[in-house]
Amino acid sequence: MVYVKVTSTSTSQNVPQSLLDYFFGYGAAPQQREKVGSGSGVIIREDGYIVTNNHVIDGATKIQVTLNTNQTYDATLVGTDPATDIALLKIDAAGLPSIPFGDSDKLRLGEWVIAIGSPYDLRSTITAGIVSAKGRSMPNYTGEFRIESFIQTDAAVNPGNSGGALVDKNGNLVGINTAIISQTGSYTGYSFAVPSNIVKKIVYDLIDFGSVKRALLGITMREIDDKIAQDLKLSSRNGVYIVEVSKGGAAEAAGLKSGDILTAIDSTRITNSASVQEAVSRFSPDDKAVITVLRDGKEMHFDVVFKGTSYVDGTVSDDGSVAFYGSLIKPAPEDKLERLGLKNGVEIVELGPGKLKDAGATEGFIIQYVNDQPVKSPQDVIDIVKKSKRAVFVEGVTPSGRTGYFGFGV
Repeated sequence: MVYVKVTSTSTSQNVPQSLLDYFFGYGAAPQQREKVGSGSGVIIREDGYIVTNNHVIDGATKIQVTLNTNQTYDATLVGTDPATDIALLKIDAAGLPSIPFGDSDKLRLGEWVIAIGSPYDLRSTITAGIVSAKGRSMPNYTGEFRIESFIQTDAAVNPGNSGGALVDKNGNLVGINTAIISQTGSYTGYSFAVPSNIVKKIVYDLIDFGSVKRALLGITMREIDDKIAQDLKLSSRNGVYIVEVSKGGAAEAAGLKSGDILTAIDSTRITNSASVQEAVSRFSPDDKAVITVLRDGKEMHFDVVFKGTSYVDGTVSDDGSVAFYGSLIKPAPEDKLERLGLKNGVEIVELGPGKLKDAGATEGFIIQYVNDQPVKSPQDVIDIVKKSKRAVFVEGVTPSGRTGYFGFGV
């Protein structure tokens, strides 16, 4: 266990104190102020790799790590994964005591676990509790893409515990403590940890590749409610209902269809949407798995090859449309360009589940520029996106003729 100290800088504009200050500019220069925060971290390798939460170090200009020996090191940020709220740090040290990863899948409800962290700067505080639930999700008020399948415990976790270890009875790391549900900001009986099987994949992707190689199944899903269960004559509420299948995605290529009930990915039983997210998050692009579904009351198995979240299919259909992040794009018709007063553009002709839909794009939108570069064909769009390292910014015209924008990460 380590203590993580974070320094960030914010800029504030001084308010003029008088009319003279206002007219002559006195006191109007912006001021930079330092803000100090703290959290916890876990040493996962003896050569100085440390896991913490992304929200602990987000926006930091300086990160310092203090060991239990009271030695303090400047830490470098190896990488982050906001979708799972995981960040990886590195300090220049060797021979450090580290904790082995445990198998979070083997945790059982009612099993004892301990949470270790630095709540309220009380370093290396240990609390105990039991596993209350698995596969929990939490309300997403930001609209950002998140992967959630938390371990819920009743171990006391408070501000400062974020990024600390959840440990099983054998001393293995089974989770990273991340969140609480509270109206006061302090512990009220419910705490949540990212499962170690998700954390392990994330951190070793960051070490090996510098970014997370996330697999994508390519479906939109919903929980099975009473109406779905009644309409499909299901005897169980386990599984998820596939609402849509992305064009050009892994699920479509495997043969999955809208209306299928997804019940298992390899040997992992699917109980809800959170369990789908957790199962898929362990795979990398091009990994293979067996998908089990119920279709018309019959159990069927499909071999799937996962695609990546940055994958651009580029498959051309008979009508000239091109698969692009689960949607279809094609050269905009001349009459539509003329009506809108445009010289060039690429139209979104079908919007499926994926990055474009998540970013707020609409069917009929004419893409004119991608990252400030004009596009005349779907291939132009694909080429620019493939060269983008972090973000894609799209400018164009809505079906009503107004200028529109949207963006997404790659």
